[in-house]
Amino acid sequence: MTTLNLTINGQKHGPIEVRDDLSMNDFLREMLGMTGTKFGCGAAQCLSCAVIIDNPDGTSYTTPTCVVPAANFDGKAIRTVEGHARDGELSALQRAFIDHFAFQCGYCTAGFLNEGQVLLERLAKTPVARDELESVIADALDGHLCRCTGYIKYHQAVRDVILADSKRYLTASK
Repeated sequence: MTTLNLTINGQKHGPIEVRDDLSMNDFLREMLGMTGTKFGCGAAQCLSCAVIIDNPDGTSYTTPTCVVPAANFDGKAIRTVEGHARDGELSALQRAFIDHFAFQCGYCTAGFLNEGQVLLERLAKTPVARDELESVIADALDGHLCRCTGYIKYHQAVRDVILADSKRYLTASK
């Protein structure tokens, strides 16, 4: 057993005793009732289960939860898909996903949404040239699998959020 203390979507959780082999996905879904993070492939290949890890230095990245023990998240601050909306209002990225119908079954949506959010935060700190945008988005979303072939719509939704606030996310083209 491991005693787990972590922050999820700004809320402290713990101390909570968990089995050493309990996956983070199962911890979120079964112990906390946070069902937005999905269990897809079970091999950390599809990234439907990806959550955001927030580093103390203000950077963030996504990581799978299906094969990673909850104990590995001790002391970390994470964000799940449930943490995107604020005061009942969807984030700009969530609205863009809806506007583009960037989902079919919705199973992979949480992973794509979390990855898109990390990209937005990275570009807000280090903008890119407009002519690099398509490849930057493709690189960021690479590795996330959608069995319903929603890739183009996810890509378009992320791009539209960036272009809607281009002064924040983009520099002048080279």
